[in-house]
Amino acid sequence: MSLQLFKNCRLVAPDFKSVTAKSALIVKDGTVQWTGPQTKVPKIFKFKKVTDLKAKLVFPSFIECHTHTLFAGSRANEFEMRNNGVSYQEIAAKGGGILSTMKQTRIATEKQLLSVTQKRVDSFLRQGVSTLEVKTGYALDVKNEIKCLNVIKKLKGPRVISTFLGAHARPPEFSDNSSYLEFLSEKLLPEIKRKKLSRRVDIFIENKFFEKEESQRYLRKAKDLGFDLTVHANQLSLSAGAGLALEHGAHSADHVINLDDELIKKFSNSKTVAVLLPLADLYMKCAYPPARKLIDSGATVALATDFNPGSCPSQDLATVGLLARLEMKMTLPEVFSAYTLGAAKALGIDGEEGSLEVGKAANFICTDAELTDFFYSAGHTPEHQLFIRGKEISKR
Repeated sequence: MSLQLFKNCRLVAPDFKSVTAKSALIVKDGTVQWTGPQTKVPKIFKFKKVTDLKAKLVFPSFIECHTHTLFAGSRANEFEMRNNGVSYQEIAAKGGGILSTMKQTRIATEKQLLSVTQKRVDSFLRQGVSTLEVKTGYALDVKNEIKCLNVIKKLKGPRVISTFLGAHARPPEFSDNSSYLEFLSEKLLPEIKRKKLSRRVDIFIENKFFEKEESQRYLRKAKDLGFDLTVHANQLSLSAGAGLALEHGAHSADHVINLDDELIKKFSNSKTVAVLLPLADLYMKCAYPPARKLIDSGATVALATDFNPGSCPSQDLATVGLLARLEMKMTLPEVFSAYTLGAAKALGIDGEEGSLEVGKAANFICTDAELTDFFYSAGHTPEHQLFIRGKEISKR
């Protein structure tokens, strides 16, 4: 691909605290070669294509780093149950929750799953998401978890990163958690590694779900096999999840509602990203994560939807950012940073994406709106153009 020049834009600073007018962006083979004032574009470059951005705002596109986008069926009835006081744990004990979705996902064909999941992926794309994480975890057996990973590989639009979440819940075929995690360790993880279906492994660590000792062994096995780690941690209680994520050098610990000062300090001294999911907290009527304490301590945070059929049936990035501002007291620049570079760090791709730096992917949003128009109105993303690797992908 020849050199592209994107000229006459208002380029947002890496910290999202200022904007520089009359800026330019040079792209080659989908990666950023140069950014700076338009008057200082190096004369040595010869451009095959020049695009006038007409003084529009340009900033890195969004990275959605925690979703359960791949599933079949609906759990709308559980929303009414929770509103009537039935807890998440009680619903699960009655065969609802994850196991309810498991039954429907196992029955669905690969073609059916691909069709419904692609529509959800398209919804993220329309909101300016250039990279999307999608977890498995609603099949919980060899045949159907592999089926789901194959579906993820076929999704189109944004860059899609798969995460194997076989340790989401214990399926009915197993009588105890330890034997199920051993099965995953000895059977499924090596198969996924051999077929190169995913490089990431996740586990839901929580009291009365997967607990400390069994989770410790599972994380060690996954790490020994060369997988990157992430953990569903400390959502419902001050459980072992966050501590294990930090101990094993996980890329992220997600949810992290229940943190004490010692854990917050450990986050600040680590590379593990605290992924905050306030839209899920709204649906679950939970407290919100201590974002202000984490950020002020020096920890890296990311934001994501946690889109799933049960505890967060919403794909709305705008409301995630709005809740971060209203309920977690994050500043607007912090919200943007969390949904770009912070999210890239959570996925271990910050050397490739998350900011418009030389050598990184030319993934950006171009808009007539101002930064203050984003994460302001629930359910609304301002009109914009999305560019992925220098190519316009969507416009709304």
